[in-house]
Amino acid sequence: MKIDRFLQLFVVKEKKFYPLYIEQAVNIEAAAKLLVELLQERKPENQKTLYKKVKDYEHSGDLITARLYEELNKTFVTPFDREDINRLGSSMDTLLDFIHDAAKRVLMYRPKNVNQLMVAMAQCIVEDARILGQIMDELDQLQKRPQEINEKCVRIKQIEHDVDNLYEEFMSDVFANEKDAIELVKLKNIGQVLEDATDRAKDVSDIVRGIIIKFA
Repeated sequence: MKIDRFLQLFVVKEKKFYPLYIEQAVNIEAAAKLLVELLQERKPENQKTLYKKVKDYEHSGDLITARLYEELNKTFVTPFDREDINRLGSSMDTLLDFIHDAAKRVLMYRPKNVNQLMVAMAQCIVEDARILGQIMDELDQLQKRPQEINEKCVRIKQIEHDVDNLYEEFMSDVFANEKDAIELVKLKNIGQVLEDATDRAKDVSDIVRGIIIKFA
């Protein structure tokens, strides 16, 4: 048994990590909602404003991740394995990075037409973010409510499968109907990062499920 886990049986656990995870989840959901707005916005100036807001959330997310690492370095007894605390924070930061990357591509490429399947994928990212927020709100109750948290993780996995199907439909539609090769590349690149973002959300949920297995 690792020393961290052994000590957790007898020592009051530090809870300062949970608010940071919650704060990051709020950032992720806010950025995801802005991404949906950005995909639906056609005016360049409004697109720039929306992207700047997403970028601000991404920067705020970096600061939260830095604070989490700083707290981890100062804390002797952690609520669960140090490696998992690190991995969970890193995976949430990566998800936020992918949302930012998707928004950046929309602004840079400015596709002439946004396929509604792209919007549907972005809305799935919002749903992922909403569920992750619920998970982080309940994370300090992990040992008391493992089943409820696990069910939310399973839902994120299902969303990832749903988006895989949406992405396949999206690519089929793009190759069948987009005759402009440059526009095709633009759409393909944006669609790919949207699909990748749901993979990153699943990564977060997989880490939580791993923690449940260890500690619930």
